Amino acid sequence: MKILLVFAHPGADSLNAAIRDRAVAALETAGHDVDLCDLYAEGFDPVLTAEERTAYFDTEANRARNAGYVGRLFAAEGLVFVFPTWTLGPPAILKGFFDRVMVPGVSFRLDEQGRLHPNLQHIRSLTAIVTYGRGRPILWWFGDPPRKTFTRYMPWFLARRARVRYLALYNLHKPSPARIERFMERIDREMAGL
Repeated sequence: MKILLVFAHPGADSLNAAIRDRAVAALETAGHDVDLCDLYAEGFDPVLTAEERTAYFDTEANRARNAGYVGRLFAAEGLVFVFPTWTLGPPAILKGFFDRVMVPGVSFRLDEQGRLHPNLQHIRSLTAIVTYGRGRPILWWFGDPPRKTFTRYMPWFLARRARVRYLALYNLHKPSPARIERFMERIDREMAGL
């Protein structure tokens, strides 16, 4: 399967970078073709300009504006996102990726009555690998916005029976090497099962 792995962390020596490397290795070992999209390393500009917002429903402009990223998205059969949770959400660069790339004509299309239709139905698998500083109970109380984005919102754009996985590593304010290694082993298993 052709996998687009979107990575959003600025630190080359971070835990998230180690998670990314583990996921890529596991995917490649399982025979998948991985396109690594490192948003920071590629210098992705997350800022949605006033001009872009004004032309938000211009599907030709939307596809042309970020043609490289759009092409990679349309070439993928599976998506994997690796990112930390900061201020109850993904890093701004990943939010900007959604704001600027997952737009009309790309992730969805509008019919003549203004109804939305999913436009990424070629994507059969979605995995989010997410780290959190806090524990699951407090995130549950806050609503865990990243979990909802990837388990409720994003699947709507994909194939009807796309497989969705959400792998969360909590409590990094109290790191445990053994817990981190168990999580890495889970990544190996999950990526092998895509």
